[in-house]
Amino acid sequence: MKKLVNIKRPDKDKTIPLVVKMDLFVDLPASQKGSHMSRNLELVSEIIDMNIQKPVSDLETFCSETAMLLLKKHDYATYSEIKAEADYFQDRIYPSGKKGLEPYKLVAEARAEKTGMVKKLIGVKVIGMTACPCAMEVIRKIGNYGKNDLPPTHNQRNITTLMIEVPSENKSVDANDLIDIAEKSFSSPTFGILKRKEEGEIVFNAHKNPKFVEDVVRDILGAILKKYKKLPDDVLVVVKSESEESIHKHNAFAERITTLGELRK
Repeated sequence: MKKLVNIKRPDKDKTIPLVVKMDLFVDLPASQKGSHMSRNLELVSEIIDMNIQKPVSDLETFCSETAMLLLKKHDYATYSEIKAEADYFQDRIYPSGKKGLEPYKLVAEARAEKTGMVKKLIGVKVIGMTACPCAMEVIRKIGNYGKNDLPPTHNQRNITTLMIEVPSENKSVDANDLIDIAEKSFSSPTFGILKRKEEGEIVFNAHKNPKFVEDVVRDILGAILKKYKKLPDDVLVVVKSESEESIHKHNAFAERITTLGELRK
């Protein structure tokens, strides 16, 4: 279902309206054929009506509160899950020096159990560019390029999803920071508006920073460790990165699902 959710930014005196696509799940006992799906719609509508009067602090908290209320609505259920995705725009400086808004995706998940256990995750989906190191090295050899020369290679559009668990009552994870971490892990960021000279600069800079899709995941995980030193070891981290190939019929994909504790080891 799609709903309008108002988010109150803690660092800014403004409310951000998000059109959120939500998936809602509850488990079923063996004795029951189906769930009462109208309850899901009623519940979210009730929460949204309240949300208009009092905006929520963040998307992951909205999901976790909804997941807990789902278990109250469905008294037969022992487990509920919410997945949410919304378009999100962030201020960016274009290579020309002008300011503009670039599109991203906010993603959030929450899982609740009848025992009272709740997990919530916040994340982002970011598009960037990778330049293939493999083809670059092949061309370097067959083209007699020197060690310090910059051979051509093929480019890939990379789509990366980064999610991190947010411990209860912890406000130290911000989606804007996750966007920055993901974007800095590409060979180059991409932009909606580029003139010819700027296009050339983007390609040239990406070729100076060639990366496999695995490198994108590694660099994000390294940045996460530096950024969130105070979060506990059991915090879940999910990174999925896909490079859409330009010279193959297939895409390249890498992921790591881990905890901060495992990464620290």
